[in-house]
Amino acid sequence: MRHFLDIDRACAGELKAILAQAAAMKTARRGRPKGTPDDERPLNGRVVALLFEKPSTRTRVSFDMAVRQLGGETLTLSGGETQLGRGESIPDTARVLSRYVDGIVIRTDREDNLLNLADHATVPVINGLTDRTHPCQVMGDVMTYEEHRGPIQGRRVAWFGDGNNVCASFLHAAGQFGFDITLSCPESRDPDLEYIAYAQSRGTTVDIVRDPLKAARGADLVVTDAWLSMHDSDDIRDERRGILGPFQVNASVMAAAADGAVFMHCLPAYRGEEVTADVLDGPASIILDEAENRLHVQKAILRHCFDV
Repeated sequence: MRHFLDIDRACAGELKAILAQAAAMKTARRGRPKGTPDDERPLNGRVVALLFEKPSTRTRVSFDMAVRQLGGETLTLSGGETQLGRGESIPDTARVLSRYVDGIVIRTDREDNLLNLADHATVPVINGLTDRTHPCQVMGDVMTYEEHRGPIQGRRVAWFGDGNNVCASFLHAAGQFGFDITLSCPESRDPDLEYIAYAQSRGTTVDIVRDPLKAARGADLVVTDAWLSMHDSDDIRDERRGILGPFQVNASVMAAAADGAVFMHCLPAYRGEEVTADVLDGPASIILDEAENRLHVQKAILRHCFDV
């Protein structure tokens, strides 16, 4: 079964082929109404279940539109509408859903739920986000960088703030696509060592630099994310502001980056917290292309999983 669970679980050649197909499909759709299917309809007659235990805007809408543009149909289920991991075991849910639908996209609190579902499903399973990784987001980010600045191989990415699930997937991507990465996080919010070790095992240079201005030096891509993740409670927001405040991406950070550096954020963003408005809305920001490319790269991921 060809799942898409994490960037480190595929080979680099497959990942590059996904990005190439995503770019080609994006070009082919220029000027076409968004609700019109592609000329090729490789998912015609197929139904993909979108299983969301966590709130979502971009992931939910982009996957829904991706399946529709590929000629298929979607069935969207929120956490409160299913018995996933509650009244019914995840293996039973996987087996039953596999009898009803042709594929499953899951956005879940726990990585174990994703892996358990994939182990027992007989249809492709795609990771729409877990508390540990967000591979579809970072595949879209790599596509967006290369669309604006050419191959990401040999470039340097600087990550600021919370070493969260998106950061973990950037470390996976660094190992697969051959770019170096600088992490500028408070020590208490560094990503897990396993992700750093993976990138290093693939020949990637991973630097940890606590001074944000030093961390930005030579960076071709500057990235951050919200200080509060979806699985965190609001009552720790003030604590996070105190810890992460020095790692805000602002005009000084961008000025320290390499000439032509671009800025990304997976959204939603909180102006004045992890990034200032002049950066988020400024000329170096490519966040809207980044958001759009979730659609195109996920179409290519779906085609990869269905081998169509």
